[in-house]
Amino acid sequence: MLSWIGANIGTITVCIVLAVIVALIIRNMINDKKKGKSPVCGGKCGHCPMSCSGCGGKRR
Repeated sequence: MLSWIGANIGTITVCIVLAVIVALIIRNMINDKKKGKSPVCGGKCGHCPMSCSGCGGKRR
């Protein structure tokens, strides 16, 4: 088992780093959602090219 880990340490490290990055992105998206920010237009509905469909039609 240790020889397998030693032979694949680079791949394991990259996978762990990518998993941490994805987890941080998801956490940031959840926090933004709780704060009411839209992932589509960033909450600036006046400048939204999508007619604020991501904001639920709310004008700010």
